[in-house]
Amino acid sequence: MQSIPPSCEPLGPAFWVQPASAWSSLAFVVAGVAILAVAWRRRHTPAGVLQVALGVLTALNGVGSVVQHGPAPVWNPVLHDPPLMGALALVAADGIADLTGRRLRHGWWVAPTAACVVLAALWPGVSAAAQSAVAVVAVGVTLLRAGRRPAIRARAVTAMALLGVGGVVGTLSRPGWPWCDPSSAWFAAGWSGHAVWHVLAAVALWVLAPAIGRRTSQGG
Repeated sequence: MQSIPPSCEPLGPAFWVQPASAWSSLAFVVAGVAILAVAWRRRHTPAGVLQVALGVLTALNGVGSVVQHGPAPVWNPVLHDPPLMGALALVAADGIADLTGRRLRHGWWVAPTAACVVLAALWPGVSAAAQSAVAVVAVGVTLLRAGRRPAIRARAVTAMALLGVGGVVGTLSRPGWPWCDPSSAWFAAGWSGHAVWHVLAAVALWVLAPAIGRRTSQGG
């Protein structure tokens, strides 16, 4: 059986059910590798550890997203949801630690990630809702950091702007929304708003990554 997320795009053969969304998911893999390429040299520092973790989670999210939009097996949330939750929880936890002046405990983001494995396996709808809630926290905390930490402001604002544009395009392109038009050149070209969201979200994580773990005492 297949579990296909709703998306307004041309459908492909069995292995690539939603081709645009599947191929664009590779943007997360590329972004994850790019994050790791820089962060690996700093893996022995607290910030480096967090950035390496973000790179791994970003890449794994891309793999899970390819599976979700490609062959789309019914169990795809188990592969897709935990890495995404992990990345969101890591960004949120790091931001909260920075703003409150507390030491970041890895359990703050590992625990939600582990819990998401269970949610994704048993209650995919609850898993999706939990990710949305953590995403709101991550975005809000990142914007607060942008206001209070001039050294990361440009990165944080740029990343949030990319997410904002991607979110608007993705939402307006969903089934039932104005940009979901099978007669459009956009649709005929094989693209989708969700695919655009993938690319912009991946770039946003790459832009934000160097700010993760950065503190005032480190010039942040």
